[in-house]
Formats: sequence, structure tokens, C-alpha cells
Amino acid sequence: MREYIGRVPLGGIYVKPNMLYTAGMPRAATTVSLGRLFRALADATRLRLLNLIAGREICVCYFVGILRISQPKISRHLAYLRRAGLVSARREGKWMHYRLEVPSDPAAAAILHGTLEHLRQSPEMQRDRARLDSACCAGEKLVTLRGAPQPAVIAPHDSETARALRTP
Repeated sequence: MREYIGRVPLGGIYVKPNMLYTAGMPRAATTVSLGRLFRALADATRLRLLNLIAGREICVCYFVGILRISQPKISRHLAYLRRAGLVSARREGKWMHYRLEVPSDPAAAAILHGTLEHLRQSPEMQRDRARLDSACCAGEKLVTLRGAPQPAVIAPHDSETARALRTP
């Protein structure tokens, strides 16, 4: 039997030692349990990440400069939010972009919407968003990596996330 090192294509699935990637395969719709939602919202770092992601798609490199937290800690919290179904990720070259995913459950969506609305009023969260806004205009201030993509604002007409973020 022959052992393969590296990637082996298996009809849209690429296997590396200890890793599995799905390329172009639709994901099953995930429902967010209320317990998992509340656990995801129970950490200050995750709340700061959600505050920055709300209404935007952001490259992970911006979080390090804005939140002044180590990259492994940010990645760990983003992975937690992904498992909770609150954040989705997309890779573009070497950059990972994150965006908010509004739960399909109306109760969970209302809780997330209320949390984000409350976060907008917090002075600490407003400072984080102001740092992100200034980084968008002058990315070299915070990002030391050359060629890092600018955060993109999600257009309200083509995003369920933006619709959910509007005040009722």
C-alpha cells in the first residue's frame, strides 16, 4: 500500500496529514443552539470580534493591530465563533476574511441583533470601530503585512447580515 504525503484530490476534497479541506462543496445549514450562542457571547474578546465583523468582511490581520491581542488568541476565538455558527470565513490567497452569519433561528437572531446593538453603545467597542475605520483609510498604520486587503463593507441590499443589523 502506498502512502501519500501532501495533497491528494478526492473529488473536491483535499486531504493533508491531519487536515481536510472541502473545495467548492456546499455546507449544510447549521442551526445555532441557544446554549452555544450564549457561550459564544460570554467572552469579551469574542464580543469585540463580533463588534468589528458586524456589517463588514474583515481580513484577520486587522484584528491583531486593532485589538492588540496575539494572532493565536484571535484565531482561537474566531474558530470558536465559526463552530458556533456566528462567523464564516473565506480564503483569498494567503488572507482569511471573516464575516458575520446571522442564525436562521429567529430567537437566536434576535439575541445576536440585541447584543450587537448594545455593543455599538459601548465606549470600548466604539474605540475599536474607530481604529478599524482609521485602518481602512490608512492601512499601513496598523497592518505590518504588505498587500493586506482592506475591510469591505457588506452592501445592505445583498446581505442577510446587513438586514438583520438594521434597527427594527
